[in-house]
Amino acid sequence: MKLVTFDPFKTIGMPNITYIKPEYIFKEIEKVKEADCILFPEYWQINSLVYGLKKKIFPNINTYQLGHNKVETTRVLLATFPQNVPYTKILSKYDVNIETIEEEFGYPLVAKEIKSSMGMGVFLIENRQELKSYVENNEVLYIQEKLPIYKDLRIVYVGNKVIGSYWRIAGEGQFHNNIAKGANYDYNNIPLEAIELVEKVAATLGINHAGFDIAVVDNNYYILEYNVMFGNEGLRNMGIEVEKYIYEYILSSPDFNPNNPNNPNSPIYPKAS
Repeated sequence: MKLVTFDPFKTIGMPNITYIKPEYIFKEIEKVKEADCILFPEYWQINSLVYGLKKKIFPNINTYQLGHNKVETTRVLLATFPQNVPYTKILSKYDVNIETIEEEFGYPLVAKEIKSSMGMGVFLIENRQELKSYVENNEVLYIQEKLPIYKDLRIVYVGNKVIGSYWRIAGEGQFHNNIAKGANYDYNNIPLEAIELVEKVAATLGINHAGFDIAVVDNNYYILEYNVMFGNEGLRNMGIEVEKYIYEYILSSPDFNPNNPNNPNSPIYPKAS
């Protein structure tokens, strides 16, 4: 297989792969056209690749579009797994009533910027002044109930399976559970039900590369969000090399590999080690 990547760090060690800087996509368009699969394009590239050039991409277009921001993710989850979504309102700053939000959510509540990661743009709102400041600084408002948690689960799904999971435990007195915000790892006692939920959600939505953040409250499982470009440090601590799972998935999937042995007319290829 001929592979092209736009992110060399997420594809280290893959054979038969060519790196192209994202801004050089049109300059190197012939290499792109010849590739069997394009890995980790930037969001602005995917329509040209998928709809224009009819290329296979990884992560797939479902993953990119549904994970583009918190609004897209939440709306599709409300349509498919509403029981696993914390109480959430998505509003416009131009059509919002502060008193109504206060009545529905009370304080503290959680407010988020719709496109952020690593805990950035996630705020614990404890009074009206903080809420007004959030409204003034965001066109689209994402308001969510504050769950009684001090940790959450990061469950990583690659290809067609969960490849690793761990708890992220907030520092003492801290609100954020993100590692980038000082949280700690715990690899013990991962609930099977949470893994099964992620597998079901990913299969239903056609997602093939995501880090799901799951909150557990009274044996209920809530999907806080999923990140298309998740950090790998927690997995590396477990000895998991994500790029190997990606490569094996691309080789074995009939969606990507024209020589997949599942096709009786195709030659057998060696399995990725």
